[in-house]
Formats: sequence, structure tokens, C-alpha cells
Amino acid sequence: MTAVTVSPAEQRDHSAWRQLFTAYGKFYGVELGGAELDRAWEWIHDPARSTQCLIARTVDGTPIGLAHYRAEDSPLSGTRGFLDDLFVDPAHRGSGVVDALFAELGRVAATEGWPNVRWRTAEDNYRARAAYDRHGTKTAFLTYSMDAAGN
Repeated sequence: MTAVTVSPAEQRDHSAWRQLFTAYGKFYGVELGGAELDRAWEWIHDPARSTQCLIARTVDGTPIGLAHYRAEDSPLSGTRGFLDDLFVDPAHRGSGVVDALFAELGRVAATEGWPNVRWRTAEDNYRARAAYDRHGTKTAFLTYSMDAAGN
């Protein structure tokens, strides 16, 4: 098991975060250009937005994983957490990094007063799903997507 620390993203993490987030996009077949990367980084550091980023680091401070999360308001159940993205450098998978990220996300949820945190993943993302099964319960809800009018 790799010794890992997890804390909010800092400006010094920008370059490593870009590499991690770009690799995450590639995993899902999404090419992230400079504009998309800049937008996401700005959101993370904009106090008017709820998007946050946790960075998992090795003992020497090298970023090896990320988790983007935010508050999600639900008229039916109140405010809860939502995990948008989670990625661990492939060289560090299976070493407890994802567990450390979820532990910190759970601490954040408790601090924020969220009753739970939800997330989505691809049906065929079996390795991640094995980790997710350790940290959460699969819900009965399916996700749909509708394009904006005119698209």
C-alpha cells in the first residue's frame, strides 16, 4: 500500500493536475484542449462555484490522483455531494489511492453536512466499479442525457 496524503488542489498542482485530468479524459475518449482544462481549473478555484478538487499525493508530494466533487441540490432530498471525476495514475492503481480519496471525500461530506455523495461511472468500467462497490451502494437510477434545443 502506498503512503498517500489527500488535500485540496493548490496552484502548485496545476501542471500535474492537467496531466491527470487529460489522462482521465482520454480514458473516456474525451480530448481536453487548453480551453476546457483552463475552464475546469478556474472552476476549482472560483469561490462562487461549488466545484472542488482533491489531490492524492505520494509522501514526496507528487500528485498521483484527483477527485472533482461539488454540492448537488436536490429538491427531494436536500443538498448532497456529487463526485464528478475520479482518476488515479495507472502506475499507482491498486495501492490504496482511491481508498484515500474516498476517505477524504467522506470527511468532506460529514463536514459539509451532506447525507451522502453520489457518482456515476461507465457500465463497463469494471476495475473502478470494484473499488466503488467498497465505498458505496449502487443505486437503481439510470442516467439519461438530452441535447439542448437546436443541437
